[in-house]
Amino acid sequence: MRRGQSGFSLVELAVVLAIIGLLLASAMFTLSAQTEQRNFSDTQRRLYEAKELLLSFALVNGRLPCPGLATGDESGGGAAVCTNPYNGFLPARAIGFQPVDSDGFGLDAWGNRIRYAVSATTWGTGARFTRQHVPNSVTSWSIAQTPADLVICSLTPAVATATACDANTSLTNQTTVVAVIVSTGKNTATGGTGANEARNLDAIPLFVSRPPDPPGATGGEFDDMVTWIPVGVLYGRMIAAGVLP
Repeated sequence: MRRGQSGFSLVELAVVLAIIGLLLASAMFTLSAQTEQRNFSDTQRRLYEAKELLLSFALVNGRLPCPGLATGDESGGGAAVCTNPYNGFLPARAIGFQPVDSDGFGLDAWGNRIRYAVSATTWGTGARFTRQHVPNSVTSWSIAQTPADLVICSLTPAVATATACDANTSLTNQTTVVAVIVSTGKNTATGGTGANEARNLDAIPLFVSRPPDPPGATGGEFDDMVTWIPVGVLYGRMIAAGVLP
């Protein structure tokens, strides 16, 4: 009698390979999702650290720093007006933030430079919040002084050049925010073309903060992460530290 041949048929091999492919795809998807969640959480932590370092800088120097432009040092500040208050980067070198790139700019978890804007509201001479506080002088601060420019919306206004939120889209008003910190997210290289993300890059004192949107959503893809410093928090820290009476 002839022995029966052992081994897999082509159909059985195809089934096994298909199962292996599904398992590998599932593992890769899970790993990718875990990586993105880790980057998101790490960037949230970095934005929080940046916010705390900006507040610490204000306690030591009696003012907020200007954004960085050419390097991670601030451009302007002290007695000078900021070179570009609404469209610069976190001055990481000036505030001691890490990690940084070769030019000293602070980075998010995707390796993108963290952006930073500061109120340019003026009283007397120069922008108040980036001008050093000198008690009992023309540059002295008062908790009666409030910003009047930066504002955070949940959607970009219908008018492209507007500097105020449309009705029912305001997350803050224009007397609330003294500084804004922005990560442009994973899609930095290809993003910023949607209406909502573009408002965080157009050198206007209006910023958009909202839950993530996929490509094709109304207003375009959105994965920016935005945080801000309310004027009350700044004054509260300065009063507690004895910088303000």
